[in-house]
Amino acid sequence: MAEIWGAAADGAADGAHDLGHLDRVWASCRMIAMDEPGADGDVLAAAAYFHDAVNLPKDSPERARASILSADLAVRELAAMGFDAGRLASVHHAIAAHSFSAGIAPETAEARILQDADRLEALGAIGLARMFLIAGQMGGALFDAADPMAMDRPLDDRRFALDHLEVKLFHLPGRMQTATGRAIAAERAEWMESFRSRLLREIA
Repeated sequence: MAEIWGAAADGAADGAHDLGHLDRVWASCRMIAMDEPGADGDVLAAAAYFHDAVNLPKDSPERARASILSADLAVRELAAMGFDAGRLASVHHAIAAHSFSAGIAPETAEARILQDADRLEALGAIGLARMFLIAGQMGGALFDAADPMAMDRPLDDRRFALDHLEVKLFHLPGRMQTATGRAIAAERAEWMESFRSRLLREIA
C-alpha cells in the first residue's frame, strides 16, 4: 500500500484531487466493500489510489478520456512495481469506469464500489467545498445574485457554482451502484439541500 500511495502522489494535481481525496476515496471503498462480498481488496486499493492519476481540467476537450488515460498509466506503474499481472485488467476496468464523463458501465464489484466512493466525494460538506473550489478555478461565480435558483433563466453550472446542485449533484444518489453508496449519498444530498436553503436565506 505504501508503494502505491507514493506513486499516486505524482498525480496529486489540485485541492479537489489531492492525496486527501485519494485517502477519502479509499476509506469509502473499504466501507462500501464491507457490504459488497467478493471485492478484491488489492485491486480496489490500487484503483482507488490511481483513479485520478491523469487529472484533466473540467473544461478540457479530452476530459472524457481522463479515466482511461489514468487506467493506462496505472497498469504501467503497477506492472513496474511487480503488481499481480492477473489483477491488472480488473484495476484498469475499475479506474476506466469510475468517471461520470467516460460513460463506461461498471461490470465488476471493484468498479461499482470505486464509482460510488468517488461520487460520494461530490456530495455532503466535502462535495460543497470541492464544488466551490473547482468553480473558482474555472472562473465561475458562487451563484447568480439576481436569480440564484434559476427560476427565470436556464441552469448554467459553468457560470454559477450553485447551479451544479441541480444540474448534476442532486441526481447522484439515484445513480449509485451499491446499497451502501445510495444510503450515504441520499443523506449527504439532503444536507446539501439544507445548506442551499440556509444560503438562500442569508442572501435574500
